[in-house]
Amino acid sequence: MILSSNNLVYKAVYHGARAFAEVFATLEVEGWENIPTGACLFASNHQSMLDPPLIGSCLPREIAFIARRSLFDNPLFGSVIRACHAIPVDRGEADIGAIRVALAALAEGRGLLIFPEGTRSKDGEFGEAKAGAGLLACKSGVPVVPIQIRGARNVLPRGALFPVGGAQVRVRFGKPLLPADYDPGEGAPGRTMEASRRILAAIKSLPDCPTPGL
Repeated sequence: MILSSNNLVYKAVYHGARAFAEVFATLEVEGWENIPTGACLFASNHQSMLDPPLIGSCLPREIAFIARRSLFDNPLFGSVIRACHAIPVDRGEADIGAIRVALAALAEGRGLLIFPEGTRSKDGEFGEAKAGAGLLACKSGVPVVPIQIRGARNVLPRGALFPVGGAQVRVRFGKPLLPADYDPGEGAPGRTMEASRRILAAIKSLPDCPTPGL
């Protein structure tokens, strides 16, 4: 798999993430045939801080992603993730500006990574869906690619300062969901939350669901 990109920072992070995975883990990627070329949402469960660069390094195309605004406080790190198309969002509230930027990226034909749970899992199990993923999906009407990642938490557990070697990490891309699969329809009660639940359910239903601790 070869990344098609002229963005030197993105390419450096991409290859750095791949090298990191090869040193500290055994990485398996499945479902490349399910990756579309146009606008889409990549929706994944969230186990580790490694998830965004790791998933990005498994894709043959540049993508944008949602990141909490506090990550941009460090000038150096903030400049790197901005160069990698990170969209800052205020977690826990309706950030209209971030939503507009994310929808504009999708309108331009980009892929956008989002985590329906909104934050990392504390124990390796799936959390509850938040409305953000469903909101972006319903407003954009783009395909949603469910992604299941397992094992990343074993490489860099929550709160750990250093990686742990020897883990097996698997990233699986499922078949894209179309609006009819995730959108209950305009006017449906709790439309965006229900869409998020359906997206998260699709992630859970992929083969090799993680067991607690993975």
